Parts: sequence; C-alpha cells; structure tokens
Amino acid sequence: MKATLQQAKRRWRGPALAVLALVVCSLLVPVAFLFGRFPAGYVTDERLQQLDLQEIRFHSFGQGGRDLPEDVEEEKALEDNVNLHTKTNNDSANRVISNSTQKVVPTPHTTIPKAPLALSMRNDKKKKKAKGLNDDETEESCQVEFGSYCLWSIENKEEMKDLVVKKLKDQLFQARAYYPSITKLRGEETLSRLLKQNIQEHERMLSEAIIDADLPPLIGKKIKTMDQTIARAKSHTADCNNVDKKLRQILDLTEDEAHFHMKQSAFLYNLGVQTMPKSLHCLSMRLTVEYFKSPPVDLEHLNVHKFDIPKYRHYIVFSRNVLAASVVINSTVMSSEVTGNMVFHLLTDSQNYYAMKFWFARNSYMEAAVQVINYDEHSLENLRDVGLQQLYLSEEFRVSIRNIDQPAARMSTEYLSIFSHSHFLLPEIFKKLKKVIILDDDVVIQHDLSSLWNLDLGEKVNGAVNFCRVRFGQLKRYLRENSYDDYSCSWMSGLNIVDLEKWRELNVTGKYLQILQQFQSRKGASLQAAALPISLLAFQDLIYPLNDTWSLSGLGYDYDISEDAISSAISLHYNGNMKPWLELGIPDHKKYWKKFLTQEERFLDECNVHL
Repeated sequence: MKATLQQAKRRWRGPALAVLALVVCSLLVPVAFLFGRFPAGYVTDERLQQLDLQEIRFHSFGQGGRDLPEDVEEEKALEDNVNLHTKTNNDSANRVISNSTQKVVPTPHTTIPKAPLALSMRNDKKKKKAKGLNDDETEESCQVEFGSYCLWSIENKEEMKDLVVKKLKDQLFQARAYYPSITKLRGEETLSRLLKQNIQEHERMLSEAIIDADLPPLIGKKIKTMDQTIARAKSHTADCNNVDKKLRQILDLTEDEAHFHMKQSAFLYNLGVQTMPKSLHCLSMRLTVEYFKSPPVDLEHLNVHKFDIPKYRHYIVFSRNVLAASVVINSTVMSSEVTGNMVFHLLTDSQNYYAMKFWFARNSYMEAAVQVINYDEHSLENLRDVGLQQLYLSEEFRVSIRNIDQPAARMSTEYLSIFSHSHFLLPEIFKKLKKVIILDDDVVIQHDLSSLWNLDLGEKVNGAVNFCRVRFGQLKRYLRENSYDDYSCSWMSGLNIVDLEKWRELNVTGKYLQILQQFQSRKGASLQAAALPISLLAFQDLIYPLNDTWSLSGLGYDYDISEDAISSAISLHYNGNMKPWLELGIPDHKKYWKKFLTQEERFLDECNVHL
C-alpha cells in the first residue's frame, strides 16, 4: 500500500510542476507588458521593418533585373533562412498586444509600416545607382569631366554580361595577395596547397572566359570554395607588409587598366559620333546608284530663274547628310506661311552630290525651290592657292574656360558652334545675291522666318545669337596676340542672317584670308581648329545680336533643356556630339527633329534606317 502511494505521488508530481509553471507565467506576462519587457518572441514594428528589409535585399539581388549568380545550394539556404525569419515575423505579428489602445501588430495582409530612415537612404542610393551615379558624382560633374558620353551611357546602361567574371578576378586578386604569406606559415601546407589550387583553377577559367556564358556550369561551387579558402587565409596571422605590398601592386595594375579603358571609350565615342552610321552610308550609296540607273526628272531647271534673283528669300545649307539636309529644309518650309518665294541652296561634296540630287528630285517641298550644288567643282579662280577646295561644315568646339573677373575660379566647359572656312567663300559663290539666311544641317525651324529676313542689320554684316557665357578674354590661348575687346561676346552659328553686300563692301573675306595666313604660318596648326579664332576675329564688331528666342542651342549635349524653352524657341540647334540622327542622340530631344523627317521613302526601310 505504501509503495502504491509513493508511485501515485510520483505520477502527479510532473503535472503539478507544469501547472505551477503555467500559473507563474500567467502572472509574469502582464507584468512584462506593464514594464515594457517581453521575451524574445515579441517583434516590434522596427524589427518587422528590419526583417522586411532583409527580404527586400534578398529579392533585389535574386529576382531583380541584374541577377547575381550564386551557388544553388547556398541560394536555397539563404532563401530558407529568409523564409524562417518571415515565418517567425508573421507568427509573432499575429499576437495581440495588450496595451491601452489594444493595437494589433500588422499581419502579412496588412500594410507594412513606413520604412525607417536607413531604408529611405538606401532607396535614395538605389535611385542614384539606377542613374549610374555615385555619392560623390553628380550629373553636372559627369557632363563637365567626361562629356556627353557619360550621360548617354547612364541612360543606355545594359545588363552586365561579365559580372561573375569580375567576381572571379576580385577573388583571384585577394588569393594572390595572401598566398605568399600563407606559404611561409608552418603547419599550413594543406591550406597553402588548397589556395594555390584555387588560384590555378581561377586563372585557367579566366584564360578561357570573357563573359559569364563562357564559364563552366558549376562556377557557383568554385566561387564558394574560393571564398571559404580566402576566409581561412584571412584568419591566420600573416605578414601585413607582404599583403599590403601585393594589394598595392594589384591596385596599380587595376588603375592602369581603368585608365586604358577610359581612353579607349573616349576614342570609340568620338569615332562613333564623327563617323557616318552604316545605315546612313547605305542610304547615300543606294540613292547614288538609283540616280545613275534611272535619273529622275530634273526639277531644278524649272526654278533656275529663281536662283540668282535677290528678291527671293535665299537659304544656304552646308551638308553631307541627306536626312539632315531634308529635315532642315522641310521644317523651314512647313513653318513658313508663304513658300513660293523660298529658294534653298544646298552645298555638298562630290561623294554625296548625286544622292542629294536624287533625293530632292523625288521629294517636293511645297512651292520652295531647291538647288543642289557640288562644292568640290565650284572653281574660285582668285582663291585657288588658299587650299580650301574641300567642303567644311560649321565647326563645333568644346572649350574649357575661367571667369575673366575670377581667374582662380573653377573652370567650366562650354560648347561653341562657329562658321567654317567654306562660309567665307559665299560672297564669291553667290555673286548676285545681296542677302542670305544660313542654316546648319543640325537645325530645326519651328516658326516662320519672315521677320528675320526683313530685319535691318544697319552697319553690321552677320545677325547671330550672342553667346555671352564665353567672352573673348576667356579665349586668349585661342586668339593669341591679336587685338580684341576682352568683354566682347562670342556668337553662335546655326541660324544667321548675312548681308552679302555689306560683306563685300567691308572685305570680310580678305580679312579672313589675312588672319588665316597668320595661323597657317605656325607649325602644327590645324586648319579646322583655326576656324574658331578666325571666325571670331573676322566678324569682330560686325555681329548684329539677335534675340535669344531666335535660336535655342545645346540640344546635342544638354539633357536639362525644358520643354517650355524648346516650344517657345523659333529654331532648335542640335550642336554637340549627340546629333538626332545618331543612336547616341538624346531621346527626349529627338522627337522634335523626327517630326520633319520624310518617313515614306522606301530607301529608308531598305537601308534599315530607324531613328
């Protein structure tokens, strides 16, 4: 009987202790709520945000537009870890918090609380990263230091195809830095051998792979193995001087490589913007072939009586680009109220002459007359010895200048467009004309130019928009020892009204030839580079300043021009490297140019011209 009672007591001892523990916990839980202390199972709003942030980080790397390659098992483990946190988060969040307002922590179906400051700062960094800008790099510095290509590359950034290759290179650099120190440690022969083996495997893979697609299938495991090996190497006490020396060598090599690629990208960019695209070259060739296969009806002879009559409005365009010339003429005609008195003189070179003839014979521009002139065949007897038989388009310059009043201030970069050498021969080419409007082929006209034609220039020769952000005094290294007023403003080509009678009277061409001879006498002087100082000096005190609304420049390099400024401008000038007919052109500005492009031409489709 006594043994039976003892067994019964032992049988009830376990449940009694459990009941006692339950009673104690029930007393402690309210006390914990009152004093703000709770076991680890409770998750605050801040913890929820942190856990949610971990989940965001995982999805941003694992499911975003730029997938980071990871080992499959490692990725699964990471996902399970996140899911475990999320499950704990959800289970804890469903508990009711007994406070004064009976507030419920959000469940998975409720709205997540506003992200903390750290998350908002991270979002700002992500936006900067999406733009391609670092914390210490702004769009302004990108423009000034690296030019338009820097901004273009940001807008047209593509997914990196060598991300894993770069990861392998980074690991290889670290392994090489630690290997000399590890080999000197006693008892670490296994680690040294493993590190050497991994280095050799990485070197073999990188010798065969340029992009990620060239790498073997199990690359994730190799990356993981190398990470573990490097971690083991870092855990040992090593000679810091050796590691530091090796890392500095690697840094120097990397800087040299980065400098090389920067120079290479700048060269390729300049090559790209200065070379005619394949599609436009095809268009010119196809038009030339068609001209000789089946010459179109020459409409020029119908309007030949207009070409030398001063009473008509004469427009002069220099161009080697069929589409560019077509757009500037088409936009001028479509923006004019009266087109019967308009005559366009298109000067091109012999290579593009027949393509231009064929194009403008096939396409009519209301009642306007178009004359295509082969500049190379235009003989100027009194200028044969000058060496200017080649056609020169308007020259564009990117100049770095300082403020005249503050020479110590930071240098700024400005873009100037100026008359070329061919412009100074116009009075000799068009001897019977008294006045002309000169248009660059990267210009779009948006309003009628009648008031510009009727403008009285007085004693001036060239009506142009002044560009006072660049003054003569800031161009001393270009203008050299010539005399000029330091505070005279530069001016822009693109849209200019020129009085040829006053030009001949003041012998501007003779003045130009005199300055040209001065610059040609210097060894190593570039003829095209000389166009800037020669144009400014030849027209010194002969510029009639037009209102700024006549021409808005910068659409070939400036991303920040507002739509209001564009819509209110009479003409748009795409000066800069990012021309609207190039793939590099600024997308937001291209639409104003494409609006006047002839789209129905079958030759555009045949040459795959899609702008």
